[in-house]
Amino acid sequence: MAVLSIFRSTASRRGVRALGVASASVALAIGAAGNALACDISEFSAAAKCEGDKGVITVTDVDPAGIPATVSVYLQNNGADAEKIGEQVVKGSREGTTITFAADWKPNAEYRVHVKADKYVDEDIKPNLVTPATACETEETQAPSPTPSESSPLPSDTPSDETQTPAPSTSSPAPAPSESTAPAAVPSNAPSPAAGESNLAETGANSNTGVIVGIAAALVVVGGGAVFLGMRRRGASSKG
Repeated sequence: MAVLSIFRSTASRRGVRALGVASASVALAIGAAGNALACDISEFSAAAKCEGDKGVITVTDVDPAGIPATVSVYLQNNGADAEKIGEQVVKGSREGTTITFAADWKPNAEYRVHVKADKYVDEDIKPNLVTPATACETEETQAPSPTPSESSPLPSDTPSDETQTPAPSTSSPAPAPSESTAPAAVPSNAPSPAAGESNLAETGANSNTGVIVGIAAALVVVGGGAVFLGMRRRGASSKG
């Protein structure tokens, strides 16, 4: 009987010990799982980016537990908060959840990003965020410069037809009428004289002048003949 009691007592102790080990293992597993699901500052990251010609600051949360966290962004100046840019709540995910702050940052500016998530996190993302040395491009600088084929052609040495100086006109302007200039002759309805009659027109004779001259010449001849005959008759009478 005594041996049986000792055997039962040893078995009980072993069972209790095994139960304790199992309980401890379960507690460690639960603790590890809890720590794995807990929110941590390492699950947050910040970056300075550009959206068009505006600067923004993004914060990404990859906490798979999705514990809500409040993110605050501050502009730094000589190691102190100069301006609060904004504050938002983010719920992380395994793929990552990103929130955006419109900061319109300047090159080489420094920002402090603080994260607070219940009892898990209450600290800054280290190191502080420093923006790039190059500012976001404006719309003017983003527009591509025209290629030589698309740009306007350079002016050549020879001017085009549109730019050539007009040649001077060969016709001179008509002189303005003056008081000393004789007025132009008024054309009449009378026919112009023929070429053979131009001399007669200059002397004032008309077309009957030739007839009159012919008659006068005939009379002169007749008169001369009569005088000649009369003189001959007188000579014959004086001789007889």
